[in-house]
Amino acid sequence: MNQGRIVKVSGPLVVAEGIEGARMFDVVKVSEKGLVGEIIELKGDQASIQVYEETGGLGPGEPVVTTGMPLSVKLGPGLVQSIYDGIQRPLNVIRDKVGDYVTRGVDIPPLDLTKKWHFSPRCKPGDKVVGGDFLGEVEETPVVVHKIMVPPGIEGTIKEIAPEGDYTVDEKIVRVETADGETELSMSHRWPVRKPRPYKRKLIPQVPLITGQRVIDTFFPVGKGGTACVPGPFGSGKTVIQHQLAKWADADIIIYIGCGERGNEMADVLLEFPELKDPRTNEPLMRRTVLIANTSNMPVAAREASVYTGITIAEYFRDMGYSIAVMADSTSRWAEAMREISGRLEEMPGEEGYPAYLGRRVAEFYERAGRVECSSSDSREGALTVVGAVSPPGGDLSDPVVQATLRVVKVFWSLEDILAYRRHFPAISWLNSYSLYYDNLEAYYQKEVGEDFSHMRDEAMKILQQEAELEEIVRLVGVESLSPSDRLILETARSIREDFLHQNAFHEVDTYTSMKKQFAMLKLIMEVHELAQRALAKDVPITKISSLPVKEKIARIKYISEKEIEKIEGVKGKVEEQMEGLIRQEGEAA
Repeated sequence: MNQGRIVKVSGPLVVAEGIEGARMFDVVKVSEKGLVGEIIELKGDQASIQVYEETGGLGPGEPVVTTGMPLSVKLGPGLVQSIYDGIQRPLNVIRDKVGDYVTRGVDIPPLDLTKKWHFSPRCKPGDKVVGGDFLGEVEETPVVVHKIMVPPGIEGTIKEIAPEGDYTVDEKIVRVETADGETELSMSHRWPVRKPRPYKRKLIPQVPLITGQRVIDTFFPVGKGGTACVPGPFGSGKTVIQHQLAKWADADIIIYIGCGERGNEMADVLLEFPELKDPRTNEPLMRRTVLIANTSNMPVAAREASVYTGITIAEYFRDMGYSIAVMADSTSRWAEAMREISGRLEEMPGEEGYPAYLGRRVAEFYERAGRVECSSSDSREGALTVVGAVSPPGGDLSDPVVQATLRVVKVFWSLEDILAYRRHFPAISWLNSYSLYYDNLEAYYQKEVGEDFSHMRDEAMKILQQEAELEEIVRLVGVESLSPSDRLILETARSIREDFLHQNAFHEVDTYTSMKKQFAMLKLIMEVHELAQRALAKDVPITKISSLPVKEKIARIKYISEKEIEKIEGVKGKVEEQMEGLIRQEGEAA
């Protein structure tokens, strides 16, 4: 540990000199308070340090001590159900020990070092192991079995392994004979946050991440191991969508990163998740969730640490063979932190003042997602899906952060304030959004949902696009001037929007829709369209088709519970009956 001294303080940036042996991205302790910082630039004997805590009151001459280690997280049993800040300090433990405010320089271990976990070995002396192989298991929560793995980079033969029993995370439980000598392993290890964990190869995402949100699952799906971004202006529902995905997505573990968002939004998560029941296990949702809470009133520089901390914990669970979903809300706040630090470093600015390396940093983050073949001897698969919210000023999609994100992600859920003002939620624009996973997921939809699912989705999207074109004519000359077939398109498009795409996040039934029910709902709407086309061909007036009594039942199919999906077929029968009645009436009148 080498000591230098502060020569300059500029907000979250501290410049120190005289730190011998300092390296890029080493963690340092700044001042007598021991504030956590990270070296982000070296010039001669001066080091520029990004401090992840409040720097008020610091001055030249105060000591800076290097730890000689990069910023890293401690990985092991105890991660799930934890609430961390950006540098993996457990906020709930800090509150219990020092009060409601985070004291500067407080140093509390990320994992409880005194708690004993029940370890069940899964290998024996003489077994050859490589990085990623399972040594044993710990039941971390009733819904998460924590696999104790050989850390990456270690390979050898097990000489000794502890018997089944209770151990702390730092107790040595395994002795491995490697090419460089014997190594002792515990149930935990550290990993640098800026270094992606290794894997054998990336695989193409072929299974969708089912979210229960109809506009996403049917029209703009994201594959397990894929990437998505949710840009939108203030008040359009970015956070609500991320909360919904965290609650309902069929991932094994959720990592929710609150990156520079308002404190009340994180408070909602902290209050809701322990109360919410996981639909798959009926246990509290927190039992498969890790929260990284970095709010807007916390130090700006810590936003960068929170993003890297979250993705590193996610990669760790991915290597266990789990499907992980990461919600980052919002990456714009991280970009703002980069802009501030870059300005204080006096770097040449890029577009709108953001650093020139903005695109590279954003790409490095999203590229850590993926469905992978893990670097273990059993070559198991794990999937890490990343959904990042972007908050461009005024909803301007030409913002550099949005454009840098769109260059690397495969799904774009464009939120529009116009839809939000109309109380249409989720406010995802069906005309601007897209997904590049259709082809990869086609086989899954054919086998698991329905052979004509993709065709129906394409037809529904075509109707929505035709509606957008017809709306221009309607504004000019009125709906009465349209042909009956065009008015039918408007009627069907309205049904798709209001009865299918609109979804109430606070309704106990409508908040989540299975793929089976989504298919049945869309099929009914499209079959009604076909029946109406046949009726129009028989000269039935469009006004009579639009005022069928059964339309009210179609509007309420979204509130049919998952256990009673067969009722949707009953609604279809009533539509056929009433449509046939109209055709008969028209024939008799003729």
